[in-house]
Amino acid sequence: MNGVIYARYSSDNQREESIEGQIRECLEFADRQGINVIANYIDRAFSAKTDDRPDFQRMIKDSAKHLFDVVIVWKLDRFARNRYDSARNKAILKKNGVRVVSAKENISDRPEGILLEAMLEGYAEFYSAELSEKVIRGMTENALKCKFNGSQIPYGYSVGNDRKYHIEPTEAKVVQEVYRRYADGEPSTRICKDLNARGIRSKTGKDFTSSVIVFMLHNRKYTGEYRFMDIVVPDGMPQIVSPELYDRVQKRFAHSRKAPARFKSDVDYLLTTKLYCGRCGAFMAGESGTSGTGETYHYYKCSNAKRGKGCKKKAVRKDAIEYAVVKYTVDHALSEAGINRAADMIMAAQEKGNQLLPALRKRLEENKLAISNLLDAVQKGFYNETVKARMDELEAEKAELEAQIIQEEMQQPNLTRDMVVHWMERFKHGDIRSVKFQKQIIDYFVNAVYIYDDRIVLTYNFKDDSKTITLEEVNRIFQEELTGSSLTSCGEPRRRKLHLTCDDFLFHKKVIAALCFAATPLRKRSRSDFLLTCKRVRDENLSLPTFCG
Repeated sequence: MNGVIYARYSSDNQREESIEGQIRECLEFADRQGINVIANYIDRAFSAKTDDRPDFQRMIKDSAKHLFDVVIVWKLDRFARNRYDSARNKAILKKNGVRVVSAKENISDRPEGILLEAMLEGYAEFYSAELSEKVIRGMTENALKCKFNGSQIPYGYSVGNDRKYHIEPTEAKVVQEVYRRYADGEPSTRICKDLNARGIRSKTGKDFTSSVIVFMLHNRKYTGEYRFMDIVVPDGMPQIVSPELYDRVQKRFAHSRKAPARFKSDVDYLLTTKLYCGRCGAFMAGESGTSGTGETYHYYKCSNAKRGKGCKKKAVRKDAIEYAVVKYTVDHALSEAGINRAADMIMAAQEKGNQLLPALRKRLEENKLAISNLLDAVQKGFYNETVKARMDELEAEKAELEAQIIQEEMQQPNLTRDMVVHWMERFKHGDIRSVKFQKQIIDYFVNAVYIYDDRIVLTYNFKDDSKTITLEEVNRIFQEELTGSSLTSCGEPRRRKLHLTCDDFLFHKKVIAALCFAATPLRKRSRSDFLLTCKRVRDENLSLPTFCG
């Protein structure tokens, strides 16, 4: 597991040693948890009231490169002090597969804070989906009329005042040239170099790249076919390349295409930074391995056991532990009482988390009271220029306060208790087999999971106590719903080893003779196949004709 350290101090009066101390303790934490620290991000003399910090923003941006899995902070207030900035930036990191952990505090942020952040993320997701639906409706109407819907305009086209595509003559000639040259057998890299050498630039004014050329050669719009999402309109835009030339190019691509490489599957280990070894307390990190039969297994292994630091905790099956944690949480933890308690916690956290909004409302009430008092004085006959000036001042202050309150409410939406309860109740009816649903349950509700040799201890973000499950119960949960796989029966995959005694080699001549008659030549047989054949001949006492036939 790779991680980075984020360190910060907010005052010029603080010394450089405060940064060094944060990094030292974060490194000690990383060493205990088996995290490989690959970089440090440091902001000096920057407040955490906003996220406008240079190295903080660089860290958020770098998370999209998928080079690290964890951000380690000395304490969580180093990351952010504004709960809404924290929720937004954690959501970005989560999308990129990165989690935030604290070296000096409890396993995660305050429980009510996590639930509030989850609610805000859900609120933002709902608003985004609603807005997206309205936008897509308008874009669909444009698409049916073959109008430009935004994004990059393809090279060779321009967009007129009528929002429709028109041919750009100079660029269109380049497109036709690229298609002809590639169809005639010229490599895309050579075409790219030639265009750049002649001073021809892309739509953005930069040099052409091979990827731009390849994208151009696959773009069906050049044949006059308008496309937007599921909408396809033949002859919906001006044609630059004939369909025959386009097909010739695609045939050449199909002929020259190599078999794609087999990349390692991108498996999401949902309990990362939340699963702890019950023996030594270290993180249990996700790993995978391939057995002798070629089957790939995914599991969690103690960081200290992996590095040979004395812990003997066995690896546990990924799908079994994740499924059991989610199933138990939905069935037992998300009860009516638990949901009501969580709702109370979220409402309290919302009031506590937003200090500015109550202060603004209090000032507005004081302002209205002052205006009311002045009006009473005017009605009683006390009126002069001083009273008038004071009234104008209070009215201006009132307008400013009301604007600030509206702006603050828009940035920090106020959640009602009914909204919270409704949001939590929908998790009781989700698809437990869905990875997306499992991820939501673990991220929002599970605080930590400690796995021992005979039991699992779960702690949640909305309960003060913990829940203990025996491994027998975990196995029962998993076996009832899935394939009968066991949590305890699946450690790391072990490759099958064949051991032959001296008696086995008495069969060598018979085996070699048999393989000579077999369909596959001996030189193509692996050592494992050869040893398996030896044992088969011995165990089944096969004769040469029986084996070959």
